[in-house]
Amino acid sequence: MLRAQIAVRLGTLDLDVAIDVAAGEIVAVLGPNGAGKTTFLRALSGLVPLDAGRVTLDEVVFDDVSTGIHLAPERRPIGVVFQDYLLFPHLSALENVAFGLRARGASTKNARAAAESWLDRLDLGPYKEARPRALSGGQAQRVALARALATEPRLLLLDEPLAALDASARGAVRRDLRRHLASFDGIRIVITHDPLEAVALADRLVILESGRVVQTGSPAEVTRRPRSRYVADLVGVNLFRGIATAGHVALRGGAAIQSADGVDGEVFATVHPRAVALHRARPEGSPRNVWRGHASALDFQGDRVRVGIEGEMPIVAEVTPAAVRELDLAEGGEVWVSVKATEISVYPA
Repeated sequence: MLRAQIAVRLGTLDLDVAIDVAAGEIVAVLGPNGAGKTTFLRALSGLVPLDAGRVTLDEVVFDDVSTGIHLAPERRPIGVVFQDYLLFPHLSALENVAFGLRARGASTKNARAAAESWLDRLDLGPYKEARPRALSGGQAQRVALARALATEPRLLLLDEPLAALDASARGAVRRDLRRHLASFDGIRIVITHDPLEAVALADRLVILESGRVVQTGSPAEVTRRPRSRYVADLVGVNLFRGIATAGHVALRGGAAIQSADGVDGEVFATVHPRAVALHRARPEGSPRNVWRGHASALDFQGDRVRVGIEGEMPIVAEVTPAAVRELDLAEGGEVWVSVKATEISVYPA
């Protein structure tokens, strides 16, 4: 079990994170640039000193500011795969993997034997004499992973493991990485800003913004109930916050919506863009949520168009290109917006 309470002040960053991770768990720390993700990883690995807090792994204390304990990075049973892999360009794949073992005291013979075994396990046996420049991005990543795993760490840290790859290679390498991570029974923490990477690799997501944890849960939980604008944008839904009373949700800014959910108190409300209907004239009948707005942006995405609507209650709708033509939508064009009460999901804030 990893238990970490980490407080670091570095320039404009004020990082204050508490996290527990169980053995065998894969956790993705996800957040925008500048959220403190890499600083968090470097603090765990001992490369950045804590200003306050405590870090223990399997009851072994790595850091405890109150008692002055700080275990040197090389003494921690931690393997790290850095964003750019940091392979030594003048060494072969085999020598790169053996380096970490030799740095921890293994003999040259034993280090090379273990390195060869790990390269075979990661399907890199034919490339053991190749230098990094002769490897593909995916192969270089696996060499870096083999180097980290060869020391038999209890904690494996991966910093943006797919960022250095071309977009065309990421899908296959992501699946390959997931398979290799599943074979490691220690604790795995993946740092990323890519939601696809986080969902594909992790059992649990930890969302970090401005140095603070704003949400944690399984990918399904986080997707179903986002708790910040950043997460809502990742998931692709509209997120509002307000006070609910018997289905009536008074939003910040003065607008209000009606939901079929019976949650009272301070709440979040989500609306999927596909549930947002657009009209040229006020819709007939008695829809519960209707308001006037104007199109502020059109984003064509294949067979769908995301339309930003400004006005009394800003919202994003998702319609077909045919609907854009039929409604004669253009940036600045006036429209009426309607959302059924049953399409609004409300949950406690």
